[in-house]
Amino acid sequence: MILSRSKPAQPAGSEGAGASAAKEKKKKRLPKLEDFVQARDYVGAITLLEFLRSTERGSGGDTALWLAYCCFHNGDYARARKEYESLSEGESCHPDVWSNLACCYFMLGMYPEAETVIQKAPKSFLQNRLQFHLSHKFGDEKKLMVHHQALQNKIEDQLSLAAIHYLRTHYQEAIDIYKKILLDNRDMLALNVYLAMCYHKLDYYDVSQEVLAGYVQQHPDSVVANNLKACNYYKLYNGKAAEAELKVLMDTTSPSFSFARDLLRHNLVIFRGGEGALQVLPPLLGVVGEARLNLAIYHLKQGNIEEAYKLIKDVEPSSPQEYVLKAVANTFIGQEQGCPENVRLAQQYFQLVGSSASECDTIPGRQAMASCFFLLRQFEDVLVYLTSIKSYFFNNDEFNVNYAQAKAATGSYTEAEDVFLLINSEAIRNDYIYLSWLTRCFIMNSKPQQAWELYLKMETSADSFNLLQVIANDCYKMGQFFYAAKAFDVLERLDPSPEFWEGKRGACVGVFQLVVAGQEPKESLREIVAILRNTAQPQAELIVLAIRKWARDSRISVSGL
Repeated sequence: MILSRSKPAQPAGSEGAGASAAKEKKKKRLPKLEDFVQARDYVGAITLLEFLRSTERGSGGDTALWLAYCCFHNGDYARARKEYESLSEGESCHPDVWSNLACCYFMLGMYPEAETVIQKAPKSFLQNRLQFHLSHKFGDEKKLMVHHQALQNKIEDQLSLAAIHYLRTHYQEAIDIYKKILLDNRDMLALNVYLAMCYHKLDYYDVSQEVLAGYVQQHPDSVVANNLKACNYYKLYNGKAAEAELKVLMDTTSPSFSFARDLLRHNLVIFRGGEGALQVLPPLLGVVGEARLNLAIYHLKQGNIEEAYKLIKDVEPSSPQEYVLKAVANTFIGQEQGCPENVRLAQQYFQLVGSSASECDTIPGRQAMASCFFLLRQFEDVLVYLTSIKSYFFNNDEFNVNYAQAKAATGSYTEAEDVFLLINSEAIRNDYIYLSWLTRCFIMNSKPQQAWELYLKMETSADSFNLLQVIANDCYKMGQFFYAAKAFDVLERLDPSPEFWEGKRGACVGVFQLVVAGQEPKESLREIVAILRNTAQPQAELIVLAIRKWARDSRISVSGL
């Protein structure tokens, strides 16, 4: 076959060279902004826009609008705000600038400024949605309902409504909206993350994980999704498992993760049991919503009651967790400072949670109701609630100490003693409340010697003095006069008041009567005589003489008496 030569033949290798040149030219082609935005690479988009701005090609207003847009979506609300503020000062300001600037103010927590600026924006669905959220932030229920009624049956408005339900702890209502949208828009995978958040808040951590799995598979680099996954692991397993899930995200150097770095640092403190709380949480008080609550919890666990109370006293609770935390803080401060008003507030907060329809059948709800009755000293009711959840807290020292106290307060001293002895925490076992209740249980269960041994292990202090009074009075009441006499003897030597002498005298006479009746070993008389000779009271010698006379008449050896 003869080839056509209508066109001059190319030199050998010239076709390959041309293809190579075309490839090089393609490589050098400037990437398009749309490519970065579609790939959610806002850092790349910002870099391109900054380059364009530095040239004549990007000197127009569109570049500034896109730059503000990309900064906002990258979580850099402060810079986006500056861009929009600059655009708002121009003579031909784009109408959307005002609503977008208001959104920046909202995300920065500058709600009054957002309210002022959104008024300048033209009426739109976005304007109504933002005013809807601002009404929630200001607690203006009247305006909230006005903007609620203006919402339309469009996806953006319905998502906004679901968000408000979520913020008002109406998680099931939010779930219903998300599911309805997903039925017709299965490609909106991000809604699965919102659904998973709702299930997490409802304590359905397994369900949350299942719903989240599909999104994480499609977007393994999602900070929000992986953070939620770690939080589920924390609830399902432990802090170590949760921390492992966040490790990859924390180690990344990509600037696109910078917006969530504070949240991840906050959560790591929680996963590590409060380690680094004082270094990490205080700067995040105005950044991460839960930082204040978790810092208050940390202070409570460390015994810094006043610091915890300062953090939480002005917080308006909106969730069961916040109500319970305020109740706990008020309980501690009320008992430490002797403020009945704080204790009353605590009781009311506990009751609100425990009697609410959403919490009454949950474990935290029953704990709250038990705490309410505990503060009211209605211990029979306390036991009704604690007994119903006892199986979940068999090895929980905090639960056991409260359960044992309630048992002791209702007279079930044998059961109370058994539960007290299950407690392993050294901090609780050395606490005066624990020691005094266990002492009372020993005495009521006819084990005065074990009660006395608890006192002997204590160092001299106000608590040891108070424990002596418990032993002295309870043993006297139970007819255990030998240990009552020993306790009153020490009390009289520490504080020579007539009251202690009278108790000591009565206890010594009581031991003498028991010996005479054959209910107490005769050897006890030697220690009783020694105790009586520890006082300068004239009556003491008369009792000693009576004891010696009875011993001689009964032909009992009086050596040492």
